[in-house]
Amino acid sequence: MREIVVIGGSAGALSGLGALAARLPPRVAASFFAVLHVLSDSGSHIVDTLNASGSLLTKHPRDGEAISHGVMYVAPPDRHLLVKRGYVRVTRGPRENRWRPAVDPLFRSAAVAYGPRVIGVVLSGMLDDGTAGLIAVKRCGGIAIVQDPDEAQYADMPRHALQNADVDYCVTLEEMAPLIEKLLAEPVADGPSPPPDLAIEASIAETGHSDQHMAEAAGELTTLSCPECDGPLWQQDLGSGARFRCRVGHAYGGESLAAAEQDRVEMAVWAAIRILDQRANVLTTLADKDRTAGRIRMFTHQTQLAQEARANAELLRTLLVGEKAETQL
Repeated sequence: MREIVVIGGSAGALSGLGALAARLPPRVAASFFAVLHVLSDSGSHIVDTLNASGSLLTKHPRDGEAISHGVMYVAPPDRHLLVKRGYVRVTRGPRENRWRPAVDPLFRSAAVAYGPRVIGVVLSGMLDDGTAGLIAVKRCGGIAIVQDPDEAQYADMPRHALQNADVDYCVTLEEMAPLIEKLLAEPVADGPSPPPDLAIEASIAETGHSDQHMAEAAGELTTLSCPECDGPLWQQDLGSGARFRCRVGHAYGGESLAAAEQDRVEMAVWAAIRILDQRANVLTTLADKDRTAGRIRMFTHQTQLAQEARANAELLRTLLVGEKAETQL
């Protein structure tokens, strides 16, 4: 029988997860695991919300805790939630898709541990976390379900999964609980050993250990660099999409990588603005001294350079903010 249900979402997913939990019977013969993208200081509000709305006991598990049926385990803030045979791991492994907890490590670990006995569910969210995880679930013989993008508050995650993974069911939240109950009741045969590349990636999320040889097992070396650590990225083709992993374990879907690079661009531009503002202030200080000392040619030169620095900083501010910004120095 299927007995492991892994659920992932981001923006807009908490209400969907609550609606799903409310429709599940309390004595279901399965264990549920959920990752929602949360900030590191968000506390236990997800657990409290789900315990108030659903019939399943919901909790943040301890590292190494034994798995029980009828329980929904939710990833704690700033920790990956991973499934092992009979127990869970709670780790601070490398971020994936810019998040910890991330959906892909949960799905991948469950697929490696339980193969065809896994059901993977992607709910509302932005960008593409969860797609690679659903592909891993399918590669190991499991079932892939996504929330109907037309119903999701944020359609990116379910839509991206539909476009790139071999999804079995695309359903509304109202349809999802009875579908999961039906699938849990179906007998399934044991599957083959998990693909070696998935086993390697599951190990990276669990141990935090990776190296060049492990990265090479997951794809081909590219000329791109990791937005988080600047190391080289290896590319893994996922159907019509792509995924990237660095040698220390950071991993990205294509959309997540593009978003991370946009963040780097913005940080670099703000740093350039700060440097230009500082250059203008230094030049203005030098110009004031030249004027006091009667060095008019140097005063004029330094003032002109300061004006150029301020103009360049203003141009960069306009590119970021979208309108002319008033600068007081």
